[in-house]
Amino acid sequence: MSGRDRLPDTAAARILVVGDVMLDRYWFGDVSRISPEAPVPVVRMMRSEDRPGGAANVARNASALGTKVSLLSVVGRDEAADSLDRLLAESAVSAHLFRDDSVQTTLKLRVIGRSQQLLRIDFEQRPNADVLAAKLDTYKQLLSTHDLVLISDYDKGALDHVEAMIALARAAGKPVLVDPKGDDFTRYTGATVLTPNRGELQGIVGRWRSEDDLAERVERLRDALSIDAVLLTRSEEGMTLFGKTGVAHEPTRAREVFDVSGAGDTVIATFAVMLACGLTPADAMHWANLAAGIVVGKLGTAVVSLDELRASAT
Repeated sequence: MSGRDRLPDTAAARILVVGDVMLDRYWFGDVSRISPEAPVPVVRMMRSEDRPGGAANVARNASALGTKVSLLSVVGRDEAADSLDRLLAESAVSAHLFRDDSVQTTLKLRVIGRSQQLLRIDFEQRPNADVLAAKLDTYKQLLSTHDLVLISDYDKGALDHVEAMIALARAAGKPVLVDPKGDDFTRYTGATVLTPNRGELQGIVGRWRSEDDLAERVERLRDALSIDAVLLTRSEEGMTLFGKTGVAHEPTRAREVFDVSGAGDTVIATFAVMLACGLTPADAMHWANLAAGIVVGKLGTAVVSLDELRASAT
């Protein structure tokens, strides 16, 4: 039986997630009129909900699949950080959150009316160098007790030492998965797998004219950065894995799309869990693709359970 036919035992795997965490806060309300002060809807607040975002959502997704997960990141000393601590504990994530008194925890506030996002307000600051250096020391200590390192880059400053993190993990024989950000992928040199989306990859290799052209551009990127594989997420076009043994593709599972926010977190978390359990990259992509199809049918940053994955596979 192949790794595509049956889910592995995820309980034995241990994943270390490192990256930029944030708090996703949702204000849900009722919209029944337009403001007399400006042509905007008036939202009458009904309830508020907090969810882990960024690398914290990646960790929560991995934990939801039954894997033991540790999370390493930097936050402020504020109410949003306290909320993240509580939510991660509820999700059975072992959180190592370094507090930086000089910054505010990254917070994304979304106002929702009638199941539609009306407004998003972002609060964010980059952490200082001393806190990041202390985090790197803890990273070295955590490496030995984990099977795989998952780096979730949202370009908020928590990964200023990402080159050292990748080098330390590879020296310890640990696979490193990176969900990249920005226009400089050379900082991820030596990683095992990169998981860019279509726009992120185009920003690095340029626009491709055909599938063959795309494969050639990715091959050059892999060679230049000494990367084993690239998992490209392509929205309605599914996912494509470019590796040493060739190219594999998974088409999108047709279903109604409700919200794509956080879908990339679910993809890399599922892919990482399956790799940590011994599946091949192609089989791991199969399960990650199924998970993506499930999570886009949910509102906001959400998770996929093992039961949902099993049901989707039948």
